[in-house]
Amino acid sequence: MVKRAGPEAVRGRAPSQLAWGRFRRDRVAVASVAVLVVIALFAVLAPLWAHLTGHPYDRTFPETGLDVAGQPRGPGAEFPLGADQLGRDVLVRAAYGTRVSLVVGVCAALLATVAGTVAGTVAGFAGGAVDAVLARLMDMTLALPYLLVAITLATTFRVSSAAAGLALTVLVIAFFSVAASGRVIRGQVIALRRREFIEASRALGASDARIMVVDVLPNLVAQVTVLTSLQIPAAIVFEATLSFLGAGVPPPVPSLGSMLGEGSDAFRSAWWLLAVPGALLLLVTLAFNLIGDGIRDALDPRGGGRAGRGR
Repeated sequence: MVKRAGPEAVRGRAPSQLAWGRFRRDRVAVASVAVLVVIALFAVLAPLWAHLTGHPYDRTFPETGLDVAGQPRGPGAEFPLGADQLGRDVLVRAAYGTRVSLVVGVCAALLATVAGTVAGTVAGFAGGAVDAVLARLMDMTLALPYLLVAITLATTFRVSSAAAGLALTVLVIAFFSVAASGRVIRGQVIALRRREFIEASRALGASDARIMVVDVLPNLVAQVTVLTSLQIPAAIVFEATLSFLGAGVPPPVPSLGSMLGEGSDAFRSAWWLLAVPGALLLLVTLAFNLIGDGIRDALDPRGGGRAGRGR
């Protein structure tokens, strides 16, 4: 007699495993991750492209990069993505510019998310005068004409070294991104502090600091993750705008925004000066936004996104 196989035991899965499974089934998000990995490798290997081509990002090649009329040469064997108005290699500069944009975007978004999470958690949990002061400060920051203020700060405290200029750009972008994260986290904390498990912790004698760290912050992981993924492309576009206007990372270090600004005058005769940095900026920001949407749908499949509609 053949014994029938009994039913398989039901295996429980953690919320993180369920979210990861939903994210892997999102083809758009997975494709965006693949595109972002390729672009990140292109940026990380920037010194390799400079070595293979023999063209440092800050060196001009007027003899080979410009034609007899002084116009930049288009894509070819020596300059795979063309040269700019000074005879510099667009491929090498695009790789270094992408690296600068990614570093600024990720660092500024992480710094803004951490500061916004701390401020929002304290404001939402403390309430009263503390909440009123922090909330009004966030409202004041959001009410400022951030682009004009950012340009003023960047030009007033302009520094000559690339590292200091990069750090200043990160701080300026993070400062104007804290309020958006803080308001979202504050609203979540206000809803959480009325939950039963918070009251139970208070009844057991837990201090406010312990409740915020042990009980509140772990329940904000999903919101913080989504906020960070959506803050990165916003910070990248912010940096590109500042560099386009000449208030971002100081030259000769390239960024995608500064390349767009430099190529805006010659795009009619040299289309690659706008097409290359513009395409990279579009792909990076679109990939991050789609990844953020995928993370949000994976963490909250009932939120009405692609996962919520049943792909």
